[in-house]
Amino acid sequence: MHDELDILLKLSTCLVAALVGGFITQRLGLSPIVGYLVAGVAVGPQTPGFVADTASAAQFAEIGIILLMFGVGLHFNLDDLFAVRRVALPGSLGQVVAGTLLGSIVTVAAGWNWSAGVVMGIAVSVASTVVLTRVLDDNGVLASEQGHVAVGWLIVQDVVTVLVLVMVPALASALRPGNAEATILPSLIVSLVKIAVLVFIVLWGGKKALPRLLEHVARTRTRELFTLAVLAVALSVATLSAWLFGVSMALGAFLAGMVVGQSAVSHQAAADALPMRDAFAVLFFVSVGMLFDPMTTWRNAPLVVGLLAVIHVANPLVAFCLAWWLRSSPRTALTVAVGIAQIGEFSFILAALAEEHALLPAEAPGLLVACSIAAISLNPLLFRRIQPLEAWLRRQPRLWRLLSERCESRLRGTLPPSTTSPPDGADRPRALVVGYGPVGQTACSILRDCGVD
Repeated sequence: MHDELDILLKLSTCLVAALVGGFITQRLGLSPIVGYLVAGVAVGPQTPGFVADTASAAQFAEIGIILLMFGVGLHFNLDDLFAVRRVALPGSLGQVVAGTLLGSIVTVAAGWNWSAGVVMGIAVSVASTVVLTRVLDDNGVLASEQGHVAVGWLIVQDVVTVLVLVMVPALASALRPGNAEATILPSLIVSLVKIAVLVFIVLWGGKKALPRLLEHVARTRTRELFTLAVLAVALSVATLSAWLFGVSMALGAFLAGMVVGQSAVSHQAAADALPMRDAFAVLFFVSVGMLFDPMTTWRNAPLVVGLLAVIHVANPLVAFCLAWWLRSSPRTALTVAVGIAQIGEFSFILAALAEEHALLPAEAPGLLVACSIAAISLNPLLFRRIQPLEAWLRRQPRLWRLLSERCESRLRGTLPPSTTSPPDGADRPRALVVGYGPVGQTACSILRDCGVD
């Protein structure tokens, strides 16, 4: 009985600390995720005072990972990605490759091996969709053109990270000293075959069974039964995927979310899954914060500074240049660049899995926590500087002409000639936009970028 109370005491302490930390950071205009991470640092074993049960927190965090990935699958929409594919697909892939290369160089220069360098490079090149959507929503641009491109950019990153999570066990097996005679290619082929079988079973077989199951439960009009069914689907598919196919539970949860997301009850499933996901995701971020070790971070200060340079300087610059080259407007390029200047849940999931398979040293997750706290704290502040920066760029005629000419050339190829040429007797064309909803805001943004008053 005492042990049970001890676990409940430590769990409630984690939740209270997360509540306090999240409330304070929210009042400061920062992301609550920063508060959850700091709460984990406060109750972790590396700081004085109360120490929470890290083993119990890690187990609850596993549920948080499953529900996070299930939620990603629920909201994964190929139509949204297809709409911005021209910019998001090549731009995101190019930025991830460049970020991974730079992160690997920084890590190897700090004395780590190349396998650890590549994993850390990937971890600092993918941003948090949760943080991005929150910042976009807070600034009123989530439904705008630049918001759609930024979200599509991170959807591509999410897919890349899911594929990397799948490859980690195979790479670890091939690089294990006892398997020196083995090569990476056979291990990857075996893993890809397992993944293909799993995807076929879940997406084809599950598409026939899971939606019907949820629809039958929904007809009972019993809220708790439907919530229980959603939770059972997410956890069972994730655990069976890991048990039968040896893949990460995150992939199984993602596939289950994709199947449920295409059903007639997807909106109700999302509404019921979100509160559970948020509650367990808080414990996930708290458990990640427990990994932070101030002394280890101090000893690896040059590496942390180098990784932050990749997150805050290299990734945004690469993203801005790629978005500009792909003929996005300067405002869209700035939004994408600033939006990805942070790391979050996928970086932690990747680091935890890589450490479990001995691809990363034990201090790696703690260093990522330090980078994440700094990056997520600064991201909302940087986002508020987009409009002043754009206004400054507009006051530099040559520079603004250089930045906007590719976007204007793209629009000239898609708009009728009469809309791109000024009327007779007028210095600049003018337009009147009636209504300022998502479509009106996007129309105004495009018109301004084309020099229309």
